[in-house]
Amino acid sequence: MVPNTEVVLLARSIANRHGLDETLVCAVVEQESAWETHAIRYEPGFRARYVAPLGLPCTEEIARSMSWGLMQVMGQVAREHGFDGKFLSVLTEPSVGIEIGCEVLASKINAAGNDVWRALELWNGGGNPEYASQVIARVARFK
Repeated sequence: MVPNTEVVLLARSIANRHGLDETLVCAVVEQESAWETHAIRYEPGFRARYVAPLGLPCTEEIARSMSWGLMQVMGQVAREHGFDGKFLSVLTEPSVGIEIGCEVLASKINAAGNDVWRALELWNGGGNPEYASQVIARVARFK
């Protein structure tokens, strides 16, 4: 999918506000959602391991077990990073999803001691051993 120019500019702007490499953020978006703003994905393993033990109401539990929007931020991770909107589906709104996504990515980079490769591994959670190399390969496309 060819990214919408306005959404790319939005991603670059939000990335800059968070002190992130805008090409890296664009590469993550492309890897995660192929620039599809309404992308969602249910992650049953994530639900069983991280969300079910919290004893939440069913709808919230399921919503926290899904990845949302352009950066495919997990609902639970969004909550952990301060997203307090009533509906996690709001994360499919580009400005909201990229904002939370950049907050999360910045925290992963910080946790990895500014090692971007390691931060991308943390972002992915080990689900795809090729994830970091796949994202890095996309960076040049946004220079």
